[in-house]
Amino acid sequence: CQIMEPGAEEPSWLMKVFKEYHNSSVILLHYNYTGKLQNNKYKGGLKAEAIVFLIICVMIILENLMVLIAIWKNKKFHSPMYYLLGNLTLSDLLAGVAYAVNITLSGANTLKLTPASWFVREGGVFITLAASVLSLLAIAIERHITMAHLKLNPRDNKGRMLWFIGATWLVSMLLGILPIMGWNCLLSLPECSTVLPLYSKNYILFSVTVFLIILVSIAALYVRIYSGVRSNTQALKMLRGSMLKKSQKNMALLKTVTIVLGVFMACWLPLFILLLVDVACEVGAYKFLYKADYFLGLAMLNSLLNPIIYTLTNKDMKRTVWKLLCPYFLVHKNRKNRRFRIRALECTASMSEKLSQKLEGQDTPMSSGITTPISKTLVLKTPDH
Repeated sequence: CQIMEPGAEEPSWLMKVFKEYHNSSVILLHYNYTGKLQNNKYKGGLKAEAIVFLIICVMIILENLMVLIAIWKNKKFHSPMYYLLGNLTLSDLLAGVAYAVNITLSGANTLKLTPASWFVREGGVFITLAASVLSLLAIAIERHITMAHLKLNPRDNKGRMLWFIGATWLVSMLLGILPIMGWNCLLSLPECSTVLPLYSKNYILFSVTVFLIILVSIAALYVRIYSGVRSNTQALKMLRGSMLKKSQKNMALLKTVTIVLGVFMACWLPLFILLLVDVACEVGAYKFLYKADYFLGLAMLNSLLNPIIYTLTNKDMKRTVWKLLCPYFLVHKNRKNRRFRIRALECTASMSEKLSQKLEGQDTPMSSGITTPISKTLVLKTPDH
């Protein structure tokens, strides 16, 4: 009987966890413990700020979808570097979807969720965030390989890019599903976060630390890239036309990605700092911890700004997006230009015809006047022979 006891206890523990994952009263218990139920946010329908955030989510989805279509349609963007940029755009698009789902299921709807559905709701945000950070890291590594060592005209290594993209989403998925796999505080309320009441503080500390380490690594890579490019400025000037143009495009793309990294840090660092304060303090220690939605709203702006940065800093992207947005205007404009060119050609043709006719009219009398004396001289010189 003693041998069977461990085997008998294991199913009961699993059943207990299974019941907690599907018990909506657990959400009420955790939110009440952290003091979040004192906020009127969990009463009634969606608040005004939630509706504003939903509108921003729709804009995020549409903007990033437009950039993805532009990358797909323009053959100039069919290169490994733009594959990674497209992956970053895809993560921003999915982030807009995750934010929209999170906001729709927030407020009073939060208390109707089970722990399992709550983990799915929050896990979507963590997965897309991790995908964005890791996409930036992949882009930084690729830029370091192609520019720091002056490999300005490398072969398109699509296999390496696909490996980067696959690894990005695999690691992101693993990071996002850790809480639902058991790294949570369902059996230990004192370990719970105030901002995310079902997440363990240790998991939040781990996630934020990973994100910050990745961001510091990206910044270090870009510092090395810039220092390498500056030290080899003379070498770049000695390049031939095609290679020099290629290097200039690489530098322009590098500047674009650097701006994207700076915007990412500006938008997400406040939320990371809030989460670190949450981990360091006791439950409900500071009232601003209950205002995490505004910090998340600032983080959402990152996914909204990225497509605008791509469009403003890249002429080809700007031209392609403009064609997608205003095809009728561009077709009408092209028709006008063609008509203008045809009229200009007709005008120049008619002018050249008139000019040639004038010249022909002037050439006739002159030629007759010249032939007469020549014939006379020939006639006069004949008797001498």
